[in-house]
Amino acid sequence: MISRIHAIRSEDVNPWRNLALEEYLLESVEKGSCILYLWQNHNTVVIGKNQNPWRECRTELLERECGHLARRLSGGGAVFHDAGNLNFTFLMHKEDYDLKRQVSVILEAVKKMGICAEKTGRNDITVDGRKFSGNAFCFRKFNAYHHGTILVSADMEKMGRYLQVSAEKMNSKGVKSVQARVANLTDFNKLLTIEKMAGAMLEAFEEEYRGNGLEILDNNSFDQKKLDELYNKYSSWEWRYGEAPCFDMDVDTRFPWGGVELALKLERGIVSSATVYSDAMDADFIAMLPGALQGSVFSSSALADRISALEGDEEQRKMLEDMAKWIEAKEF
Repeated sequence: MISRIHAIRSEDVNPWRNLALEEYLLESVEKGSCILYLWQNHNTVVIGKNQNPWRECRTELLERECGHLARRLSGGGAVFHDAGNLNFTFLMHKEDYDLKRQVSVILEAVKKMGICAEKTGRNDITVDGRKFSGNAFCFRKFNAYHHGTILVSADMEKMGRYLQVSAEKMNSKGVKSVQARVANLTDFNKLLTIEKMAGAMLEAFEEEYRGNGLEILDNNSFDQKKLDELYNKYSSWEWRYGEAPCFDMDVDTRFPWGGVELALKLERGIVSSATVYSDAMDADFIAMLPGALQGSVFSSSALADRISALEGDEEQRKMLEDMAKWIEAKEF
């Protein structure tokens, strides 16, 4: 049960520092506490934990224009951040995690700005069918976070230039472009600003968890050595890009729950290494696949058997079944 609520607004616009602080807060949040972290990035594409950066983002163009590529801890798809976007993160102990309450804070904050929004699907919040907030989730052994975007006045032209959204993905959404599917909240309230939205989020947060007293956290009180270590991780080539070997086989498809790209390196008919890229929301599910495939005989039936042998919850079992059927049907 949440008895203490805290908030922090980052003054930094460097995505690697902001993601470092997010992980720091995830590791340090205490049981019975909930932290609302508000932050902004400058000219940034943030990809999901298991995504292929070169497929999701025009990386050379982004970096040539002084942008940043960042990779987060959670699953899901790539998003564009600039000064017209407000990011939020709710952090708490897993026992205190309540998605309905967390989403209600966002809906109520938007309502305070005269806009009626609704949650659609698992991870979108929309106005009149247009998405202004995409949400993603991270669960550790004890703690968890729910984070996402709030598009207030983002540069849609840059979003369309930097993001490489596959035609297959857009067709599955029934739209033809990123711009057609998303919206800024200023489309519905011309007077809305980032500062007004941030203020409304803090008000709605305190009202939802009323009676607990909102404490504003001081960034200077955190362990700067630990934050520097996390910054080094998030800014590193290894974390953002990872290895990009020449694969012997690379196939991809899209399931109702997300796209999957399977890349295999082979040696004497055996899978010597496997990489799985995906925008699926369940990052832990995707992370367990490479190890299961490595060492397998290179045949569709053998690989499908490796996938089928994995264990998971009911939702993961359905995903494993989908993948096993797809691989077996490849007949290699």
